[in-house]
Amino acid sequence: MCRAAAGAMRQKGLPVAFVTAAALVHEMMEARDEKRLLQLQRKLAKVNLLIIDDLGFVPQSKTGAELLFELISQRYERGSTLITSNLPFEEWTETFGTGRLTGALLDRLTHHLNILEMNGESYRLNQSRARLAAADK
Repeated sequence: MCRAAAGAMRQKGLPVAFVTAAALVHEMMEARDEKRLLQLQRKLAKVNLLIIDDLGFVPQSKTGAELLFELISQRYERGSTLITSNLPFEEWTETFGTGRLTGALLDRLTHHLNILEMNGESYRLNQSRARLAAADK
């Protein structure tokens, strides 16, 4: 679904970025260490849609959580940010480390928010089962 949204926007010529939360934090930490964080932040601020996939899959370090918060704060009311996560909001504190940072992040994210809650079996698991069933025939 996220990739489809990104593809549709790209077809219209709009800049889109799709990245996992872990890769994004890693890239921001590298950019900070190499003194090019501001350049990366400006680049990410220019995209119409930033898709951050699998937020909460990997707990963030204090620095990583702060960098992610800073990026989301910079994009707040300036560009669309789509975040996917398998965690309910109540469990985000485990990812970001502190209730204060998590609260501030959720405050920005939920101000103009549409939540799509999808419960059900994994489409990847369903595809694997279908492949196995086809191979057994």
